[in-house]
Amino acid sequence: MLTYKLERNHGIILPKEEIGLDVSGDVAKHVFVSHAHADHLPRDRFIHVYASPATARLMRARGFKGDITELDFGKPVEFDHARVTLYPAGHILGSAMIGVESDQGHTLYTGDYKTPPSPVTEGFDCPKQVDYFITEATFPLPIYKWRHHDELFEEMREFAHKSLEEGYTPVFLCYNLGKAQEVMHGLAPLGITQQIHGAGFELCNIYREFGYNLGSYEAYDRKSVNDNRILITPSSSLEQPMIRNLRKKRVAYVSGWATHESRRTQLTIDKLFPLSDHIDFFELIDLCEKLNPKMVYITHTPNPRVVTHYLEQKGISSQPLNMEGFDDD
Repeated sequence: MLTYKLERNHGIILPKEEIGLDVSGDVAKHVFVSHAHADHLPRDRFIHVYASPATARLMRARGFKGDITELDFGKPVEFDHARVTLYPAGHILGSAMIGVESDQGHTLYTGDYKTPPSPVTEGFDCPKQVDYFITEATFPLPIYKWRHHDELFEEMREFAHKSLEEGYTPVFLCYNLGKAQEVMHGLAPLGITQQIHGAGFELCNIYREFGYNLGSYEAYDRKSVNDNRILITPSSSLEQPMIRNLRKKRVAYVSGWATHESRRTQLTIDKLFPLSDHIDFFELIDLCEKLNPKMVYITHTPNPRVVTHYLEQKGISSQPLNMEGFDDD
């Protein structure tokens, strides 16, 4: 069994290796950040961490002040008790899975990940086999099987084009980091200017710095948003003037949770696009089979029981990541 500690349900510590994975603060000698979403960043913004170059750039934009050692994908770093390699996770720009090789064996921690990868990421890659697999399971049921992003992008472009043609401003509700840029990339072939919530504008500039095409975009401006523009903004804007003040609008919700038709009435929206930046249920099971670990540890999930059941049927041992692995030293 893998020896680990949970850090207040926020991150994971491998005490024998002196490594922290997405932990809140300076609780291990070597702290690694998988990606720049807030729930994976250290709350202590002044510690030393390791991260991919793009994650480092995004962390700086989001207020991180500490030292960051940038690690390229596939190039390991050696410590006294471990060898660590980052693998592209396909979740958002810079997202990394973290491979740790030590006396315990080869452990792979996914953070958040997606395969097939988002087209605005560095792709997806991982070792061929590991001993311990620590995986998220945000979408842990067989109802979560994603359609290809190209198919969804085509439907999004049709929704935006038809809305504008009929005099409506198309609004896409999605996270400012990752999902917004994926949607903008998908809409770019329309050649229509996209306005994005101010908090996401600088993040888009970073994507462009790293060579990703987001089309023509600008920061949200209430005076011009009605003038043949597409609006990209988080769901939290629904009750804000940004959306309420639009003269005529059609609103789309973009998320893996859009699989549930109930979201249409819950949010009072016109269109659901089930585009996720997380792995779907079937890809998760397939990857576990390919990696063939001694143990799969399941994290970041509302309910691990279905995943553990399916893995058990395939002869793969698994369990929720919990306090059982604590090392009291």
